[in-house]
Amino acid sequence: MPRSSPLRLKLLMDNPPTAFDPVQIGPLRLRNRFIKSATNEGMAPNGVPSKLLVDHHQAIAAGGAGMTTVAYCAVNADGRTFVDQIEMNRQTLPHLRVLTDAVHAQGGAACAQITHGGAFNFLPELYTRYPRSSSGGINPAGIMVGRYFKKAMSETEMHATADAFADAAKLAREAGFDAVEIHMGHGYLLSQFISPAYNKRRDQYGGDATERARFPAEVLRSVLDAIGNDLAVICKLSTVEGFKGGAVVDDTIAVGRVLQDAGAHLLVLSAGMNVETPWAIFGSPLPPAAMSGSIANPFLKAMAGLTMRLRQPQKPFEPMYILEHSRRVRAALQMPLAYLGGVQSMDGVEQAMADGFECVVMGRALIHDPDLVNQFQAGSTRESGCTACNECVALMHTPGGTACILKQPNDPARNRQPAAA
Repeated sequence: MPRSSPLRLKLLMDNPPTAFDPVQIGPLRLRNRFIKSATNEGMAPNGVPSKLLVDHHQAIAAGGAGMTTVAYCAVNADGRTFVDQIEMNRQTLPHLRVLTDAVHAQGGAACAQITHGGAFNFLPELYTRYPRSSSGGINPAGIMVGRYFKKAMSETEMHATADAFADAAKLAREAGFDAVEIHMGHGYLLSQFISPAYNKRRDQYGGDATERARFPAEVLRSVLDAIGNDLAVICKLSTVEGFKGGAVVDDTIAVGRVLQDAGAHLLVLSAGMNVETPWAIFGSPLPPAAMSGSIANPFLKAMAGLTMRLRQPQKPFEPMYILEHSRRVRAALQMPLAYLGGVQSMDGVEQAMADGFECVVMGRALIHDPDLVNQFQAGSTRESGCTACNECVALMHTPGGTACILKQPNDPARNRQPAAA
């Protein structure tokens, strides 16, 4: 998609499209501007996409969303954060093809979020002695699982990882996906390069925000070279990391300019970090089980739950909680942007459109009611019933996977059945 000129942005903000209008993202045309965000579903036991995962995304597409995003498809085995997480490989392709076919049958598009966890993982074993990251030293994420140190990636490992992202994108294309979202936020590997709190390198991949974005941009270019003419290539960023020493909006603007120049088709703007500030991702307190549910050791599990109770602020949820940060990014960049963060109503959707965002990304509201976009368009409701309690986040660690606690639970048996069985 051609880069937007300042004049075009002004015209868009003076005469914004509606969220129900089609939108072009690189080579992909969506039927509307609603995107289901990637939210860890807990629906791939032992890494195998289940029939329940297909049901979940098919319902989102049937409910009217222009595109639905399958959460966290790791680019290699060490790139997973959990054992029960998809790895993009030949074994998962038949199952993912069932999913994309189901989404397409409902008129929607399907996006695969591809990433690497770096030092943020809960795997029982790795192929390397220490998890790889931008820099070595103490591993904050590893404290929860007894993996206390991380190692700086060598340039050889970085080039191999960029190739792994490209290979994963090509597999996504083969599986029938319409887009890939490269996760560069929330404390995963590419975020560990972007974050000044993590990246202490003294080579060309460390330094100011522009230099810290060098490796993520190389990954982006590898993916664009691999599939950019066929699939939309999206990047997800944290606008702010929310803790002392972490990235702030000015850093994100600098990173955004690098990604803009590298050719990203769309940026999805989020906030927060999985370890330091998970509540900033969601805009409200998380249940302790949301962080401790993946930890096997009983003592470490209890400590993680206690830490969550003590550290996170008991701040009530506010709709559109990332809007002010995202507006600053919107004002600084000329490329297409998607707003994510507390969209719970048509008022919020219309505000994002009026502020010049090309798309609106929703997570919990669509978990609560997959049919919400259809209801918005029909005018039967203007407000989601989601209470932002975040219990759906904790449920990803249960046999039935992510679900709204206000609705009927998922069928665990459906989650044990491989999608292509």
